Amino acid sequence: MSVLTRDEAQTRAQLLDVHHYAVDLDLTDGDETFGSTSRIRFTARAAGSTFVELKPDTLHSATLDGAPLDPAALTGNRLPLDLTEGEHELTVTATMRYSHTGEGMHRFLDPTDGESYVYTQLFMEDVQRVFAAFDQPDLKAVFDIAVTAPEGWTVLSNGITERQEDGRWTAATTPPLSTYFVCVAAGPWHSVRTEHAGLPFGIHCRRSLAPHLDADADEIIAVTKACYDRFHEKFDEPYPFDSYDQAFVPEFNAGAMENPGLVTFRDEFVFRSAVTATERMTRAMVIAHEMAHMWFGDLVTLRWWDDIWLNESFAEYMGYQTVNEACSDLFADTWIDFGVARKAWG
Repeated sequence: MSVLTRDEAQTRAQLLDVHHYAVDLDLTDGDETFGSTSRIRFTARAAGSTFVELKPDTLHSATLDGAPLDPAALTGNRLPLDLTEGEHELTVTATMRYSHTGEGMHRFLDPTDGESYVYTQLFMEDVQRVFAAFDQPDLKAVFDIAVTAPEGWTVLSNGITERQEDGRWTAATTPPLSTYFVCVAAGPWHSVRTEHAGLPFGIHCRRSLAPHLDADADEIIAVTKACYDRFHEKFDEPYPFDSYDQAFVPEFNAGAMENPGLVTFRDEFVFRSAVTATERMTRAMVIAHEMAHMWFGDLVTLRWWDDIWLNESFAEYMGYQTVNEACSDLFADTWIDFGVARKAWG
């Protein structure tokens, strides 16, 4: 697989202005693969050659402005495109493979009750494991996501989702997002929902963890609301998305991910037994860290990955600061943990 270089990304960003993705995923194909169709509307500022990225199990078809492209032209993860100046629409239909490594669309079978769950983790370059995309952070676009899921599942995404009469779920159109922020989490979730500041808030986990999430729901929601209010005191810009969901997902290969409107956390943060005050404070800090990214990272996004240090360092600092300011009634000595766990490391 070819790794996108910074020079290639700069060249493609000079050529393209990407407007809109319509992504349609079918999660009813079985336990190994899922269906993926993406329609991309974009403008080429001049005639030239470029490529779209995709890592399919099978590439079924691709059309550019209605004209078929040869699926055999896919080399590694790159499908070449020869463009004229002007508006274009690319449609790609493929079968994709679930992962069990937390990359792309991860699928998990709960050994407790036999229920299955899937969720995406697209940082840094794994959107192409889910749908075709111009996969670099500075080519933001608006997304419309639709998902066909098994009966009894709930689909979560970056925007408010609704189940349609045909059983498909559709998510509200997003603001412009970098490709690595798109998120889908689907399964028979156990959910605790509320509202705050006129927006729907929710926390979600697999059903087998429901008693443990319920035991901590009041604290998690209180921390979330307090941090949300404090960030609005800090920042002039209001929260830019239409909802705030937090999904605690199994076998996550990181601590958490700041997907706009749908933050994913490793479900070890749903505590199964008594824990220390420091562990509870760490969970609160991670909630605040990921929320800081809604502004610094999601609304305003790095152009290239050499700025990820600033994205993460800022969110980590803001996480500690905001928990200290907004949740002092729940957690004391936040800065002591910062000094021990982060300052010396930095």
